[in-house]
Amino acid sequence: MTKTDPNRRSFLRLTALAGGGLMLGLYSKAKAQAPNRPARAPLAPSDFVTIASNGKVTIAACNPDVGQGVLTSLPMIVAEELDVDWKDVQIVRSGVGRKFGSQLTGGSTATPSNWEPLRRVGASARALLVSAAAQTWNVPVEECSTASGRVHHKASQRSLGYGELASKAASLPLPDASSLTLKDPKDYKIIGKSTIGVENLDIVTGKPIFGIDLALPGMLHAVFHKTPVMGGKVASANLDEVKAMKGVKHVFVIEGRPMPSTYPNYLFQDPGLETGIAIVADSWWAAQSARRKLVVEWEPGQWGTQDSAANVAKAEELSKLPPARNLRSEGDVEAAFAQSGAKVVEGAYHFPFIAHATMEPQTCTAHFKDGKAEIWSATQFPQPGLRAIAGLMSIPEENVTINMVRGGGGFGRRAYNDVMCEAVWISKAVGAPVKLVWTREDDIQHDYYRCGGFQYLKGAIDPNGKLIAWRDHFVGYGEGEAFAHDGGFSPSEFPAGFVPNFAVHSSVMPLGLKTGALRAPYSNSAAWVIQSFLDELAHAAGKDPVQFRLELLERTPSPSPQARGRGMDPARMRRAIELVAEKSGWGKRQLPKGTALGAAFHYSHGGYIAEVAEVTVAANKKVKVNKVWVVGDVGSHIVNPSGAENQVQGSVVDGLSELIQEITLREGRVVQTNYHNHPMLRMAQAPPIDVQFLASPNTPSGLGEPALPPILPAVCNAIFAVTGERIRTLPMTKQGFSFA
Repeated sequence: MTKTDPNRRSFLRLTALAGGGLMLGLYSKAKAQAPNRPARAPLAPSDFVTIASNGKVTIAACNPDVGQGVLTSLPMIVAEELDVDWKDVQIVRSGVGRKFGSQLTGGSTATPSNWEPLRRVGASARALLVSAAAQTWNVPVEECSTASGRVHHKASQRSLGYGELASKAASLPLPDASSLTLKDPKDYKIIGKSTIGVENLDIVTGKPIFGIDLALPGMLHAVFHKTPVMGGKVASANLDEVKAMKGVKHVFVIEGRPMPSTYPNYLFQDPGLETGIAIVADSWWAAQSARRKLVVEWEPGQWGTQDSAANVAKAEELSKLPPARNLRSEGDVEAAFAQSGAKVVEGAYHFPFIAHATMEPQTCTAHFKDGKAEIWSATQFPQPGLRAIAGLMSIPEENVTINMVRGGGGFGRRAYNDVMCEAVWISKAVGAPVKLVWTREDDIQHDYYRCGGFQYLKGAIDPNGKLIAWRDHFVGYGEGEAFAHDGGFSPSEFPAGFVPNFAVHSSVMPLGLKTGALRAPYSNSAAWVIQSFLDELAHAAGKDPVQFRLELLERTPSPSPQARGRGMDPARMRRAIELVAEKSGWGKRQLPKGTALGAAFHYSHGGYIAEVAEVTVAANKKVKVNKVWVVGDVGSHIVNPSGAENQVQGSVVDGLSELIQEITLREGRVVQTNYHNHPMLRMAQAPPIDVQFLASPNTPSGLGEPALPPILPAVCNAIFAVTGERIRTLPMTKQGFSFA
């Protein structure tokens, strides 16, 4: 790949202008602003839409695409309101800057944060074209209509194509936002129609479209051998010997920069720079070959004795002591536990650290020259990345240009811009453009891991089978009142607000490991714990697990939405549970011996998701997931149904992988190195996944994450139904279970 996206966008810009079209800027140097600055005016169509004189429409996709499909779905929103045919639309990536709105790919926010703004972008552009036609014909705007990229005047039977009107439209003032008329959903022709991803053909034919494929003239290749223990330093290394190897241009120590705080929110703060040794060569293979000859003595620092087994023992010790903090307390849980006839159930749950393990390891290409940095990155958080680079290199933000490229998976990992910082630092040191590519081992051993944790639960069922008390002692990682990044627990998590006697406590222990958001952050562990323990309580009550959950949701919740289930609407969740039970034949099918259904639900990232898994467990504890049913309510519209179904299915497969994964520490170092000991679900193990959406009169929410959390407890609950063994510690291999 010898050309880059910015060159292509520049070409489109020039050709559109030369053709007399309506040019609405496609490429911009990033000028991110601090998050505490006032919000800007509504998005301008000139930053998203280009209409050439021949009528060809180019729409800029403003969010990074790491497989979630926003390169297709977000332009679909604009195209719908613009009233053009999808076949006449070309998609490019936008620049990076606040004028493009929220460009974060994370938290399933792309659709909800862009739904209204991008509809207005398309409607504003359409209004400009209608005004241009009305002026051309000297008729009232109200007499004009649009369809398929043309403006029509029915009374005179005249029409003009958008390309013919583009130049005139470009000279008109933007319409007042309050005057815009958005399409009636019944007239949608693009939104709600399954649409092929704009890069699908390139992906399946192996075109060089990913960050790892990018090449620049004069580019060197780098590897970065980092300290295996967080905060470690280089004591000695055979740098001269390595530098003498064929193809090697530079070998040097990067001393690193400390993190901004002990437990920072790495998503929005400078990620710092770890200590290590950079090797730069004329090819990546030469750099990696030289790395194999590298001999380093490390000073591990304060975290050099950290050990996973010791952490487990410490958590058990803390669970037996009074909690350090009370996060929530309602009613009297102790009195409820002591109530005559109450059945008390206890369960200790442990979930491990997990790596993101994206298919494409971390990679970034950077060129630092004359006090300016240009970067090609698959970052999920481009604007925070821009600020981090400006701070790291001590240059103004306007001297940083970020070009978004496609990423081979993100799942939260590419929200952390450490690889970007490393690439720019190395480029400045060697005075040339540099492509930094991590190995799989780098990726597994230097992640921002899903934080592990421990939940010590106790519940009480009254003689009528009703849940009357719930107590949770969450033992996590952190210090004082600070949890490790993305390693906390919300006291308003379900079933908060639905149980009369409810308490959540917490204790923490120190951690020397970077942690961060993994797909469906926080929810991916919380759902497994809560829905598994709910299943325990249902069986203790002698009730059908689905019915037990429905009865709990039918209770009158706490009056404050934020005080119950993190703002969950119980009616929306009940509908999803009832439909998934119906679709899966819950309680109505005779299943073979060794096969059972497991159910679970979870509300996260605005999505109401219920799932049922049919699971067969052989005598040797080999587990086969035969089929999964998913029902979701994510609002009024699904922008691209095929993309949405793909996201749900991918979430389920990711969740199944999490049942067999863990990251452990020994002497401060991550033990796992590659897929052989941090496995991913194989294609042959992936089940058929039936997906159905429930429409509701709510603003559309995202789908990149909410379908993941319920699959873990659904499978574990099915395993219990077959074997009577409750999986309270992940990975499930610790109890001898593995996928067939």
